[in-house]
Amino acid sequence: MSSDRPSFPYLPDAIAGLADLAGNLRWSWSRPARALFRALDETLWQQTRHNPVAMLRRIDPARLAACAIEPTFLQLYQAAIDEAAVELDGGGRPWFREEYPEPLPGPVAYFCAEFGLHNSVPIYSGGLGILAGDHCKSASDLALPLVGIGLFYTKGYFDQRLSLDGWQEDSDARFDPAMAPLHRERGPAGEPYLTVVSTFGRPVHIGVWRLMVGRVPIYLLDTNLDENHPDDRGLSSKLYAGGPDLRLRQEWLLGVGGVRVLRALGHSPSAWHANEGHAAFMLVERLRELTSTGTPMVEALAEVRARSIFTTHTPVPAGHDAFSQDQLEACTGPVWETIGISRERFFALGANPDDPHHLFHMTVLAIRCSRRVNGVARKHGEVSREIWKALWPGRESEQVPIGHVTNGVHLATWMSQAMMGLLDEQLGADWPERLDDPALWDQVQWIDDGRLWAVHTQMKTDLMTFIREEARRRWASEWKEASHVVGAGLLLNPDVFTIGFARRFATYKRATLLFSDFDRLHELLVNPRRPVQIIFAGKAHPQDGPGKEVLQQVYSFSRDARLEGRVAFIEDYDMHLAHRLVQGVDLWLNMPRVPLEASGTSGMKAALNAVPQLSTLDGWWQEGFAGQNGWAVPLAQPGEDPDAADVSRLYALLEQQIVPQFYQRDANGLPVAWIGLMKQALRIAGGRFTARRMVQQYVKDYYVPAARGLAPGDDPPLA
Repeated sequence: MSSDRPSFPYLPDAIAGLADLAGNLRWSWSRPARALFRALDETLWQQTRHNPVAMLRRIDPARLAACAIEPTFLQLYQAAIDEAAVELDGGGRPWFREEYPEPLPGPVAYFCAEFGLHNSVPIYSGGLGILAGDHCKSASDLALPLVGIGLFYTKGYFDQRLSLDGWQEDSDARFDPAMAPLHRERGPAGEPYLTVVSTFGRPVHIGVWRLMVGRVPIYLLDTNLDENHPDDRGLSSKLYAGGPDLRLRQEWLLGVGGVRVLRALGHSPSAWHANEGHAAFMLVERLRELTSTGTPMVEALAEVRARSIFTTHTPVPAGHDAFSQDQLEACTGPVWETIGISRERFFALGANPDDPHHLFHMTVLAIRCSRRVNGVARKHGEVSREIWKALWPGRESEQVPIGHVTNGVHLATWMSQAMMGLLDEQLGADWPERLDDPALWDQVQWIDDGRLWAVHTQMKTDLMTFIREEARRRWASEWKEASHVVGAGLLLNPDVFTIGFARRFATYKRATLLFSDFDRLHELLVNPRRPVQIIFAGKAHPQDGPGKEVLQQVYSFSRDARLEGRVAFIEDYDMHLAHRLVQGVDLWLNMPRVPLEASGTSGMKAALNAVPQLSTLDGWWQEGFAGQNGWAVPLAQPGEDPDAADVSRLYALLEQQIVPQFYQRDANGLPVAWIGLMKQALRIAGGRFTARRMVQQYVKDYYVPAARGLAPGDDPPLA
């Protein structure tokens, strides 16, 4: 196989290694690499939204020439080059190799419909993709042999624009592959495709872009090739676009094409992880591989199950993909013939006993073909066992073999540079090497109050500056009315208690709950002695009309003069904005209707920046709330209306505890009690809710047993 690498117009020999640094997304969480690119051109670093590939394509050659002879810059350059060499060449103390000195027979293959790695690669929509990105970054940190498989969305998810009345307008994302660290993989003779998959009666050639995430390669499947029928070239162009037929075809290409691409690239995975049901056709292709070489179906299914892991992220039965048998047959053709089984037996793999419509359920397929199945939080594991217990007839939900691995977030991605610098100062520069030591996180309690508050205040000021400059940019290029600018946060004050609420705008997340009692909200926000302001951000799914209505309601409050500019809505939520928000607000708000939040990781990201959370007891917060790291809205009692009960308790907490505690200061002007909450938020998140801990748990309980064929499972019978 041959690979194309990105090239840059001009790089002096003395700093030619900048191309290699920019060509691997590891720079996005490497402190030396980020410091280096920032020093290259601070203004351009900000203008490109921290994208070194775009920087090196746009930078003045004279600046590069000057840097190539500047001693201070060359010191930064060598530090970044040396650090990357140690990490990527297997130096240091790689956790996986120390814990499991006997190599796995092959890598772990990680299939997911989206990967949220950096805003310069907009192939993600929200939590599932960000989780997948953090998973791959932590796999790299731990030296776990893992390869990712996804789809290359040339039009991304979508760019969000709001009309004057606040209605979300969806436009294609602005994604130039030349401005991302993407490498085209080619076939043996230089052809732009690696494999072919048949769908809807036509062959579809699949090209591949390789994205290096530290040690981990992610292969993104692309159908935009001249070899394909014009109607097929856009199959992989947009994330979650179109109707069920397009979604089905994308999932077929991801699963079947992904397996074939790995084979073409010479990978022989020893464990296969389907992250959500979108990837379940990967299991069907592996069945076809085995049966086509003479393995009986019973043995093939046992082998596929033994090596497979399935993670479900959806706590609502209606949220799982399901297709009619006619839809499936039109997409896949008579795939059962290639497996050597009957049509009825094939459709039984995806049959849900609770479904009277006899649809083919992707989650059911994944459960039936995977030995190890898990939810993404303790509570979500309980909900998943209840949802899918019909697959094990006669069992109570607690006997259903679905476990849980609580999600975590990638520390080096989501903790701010300022917070890391504070930990260097207070805990010692070697603290990143002691992340698995609980004693490290206990030391957070002894961080100097004044230093922690100073760092937080600076991050908050940086957030307000960023919001103001974003409003200025959009006012100059997009907006037509000044009211847009006010609603975008122009009147926010860094001295005021600030609440952050940023996530996908789905109705169950209840973004408008705080607006249920306008008079009470008004009194809370515009209190002259203890004012409060709220920053909202997030997108509604393009097909989610009710979600768009919720967003529109929030936007209307951001323009309501009675609230004096204390409510802001920031357009086009992406990872770049998410970093600023989780680092710069005072309190993170999360109000999902219990038990509809599978995990919810935004509060973890905030906590890694010493930001407490206020949330209902759902998802990760059921495990993470410890009484001193934030607040929990008590569960509604039987007979109570959940929304009415939750909003009443939410207001009470804000009015009686949270806001007064924030504004309570000692003689030095420090909110000592609040700072205590901040420390506990950081201590608990760092010790228990990182992606490092999450991937370690997957390795121990799922990947290594699957790769080595250990521990026979408790498989559900076929329908």
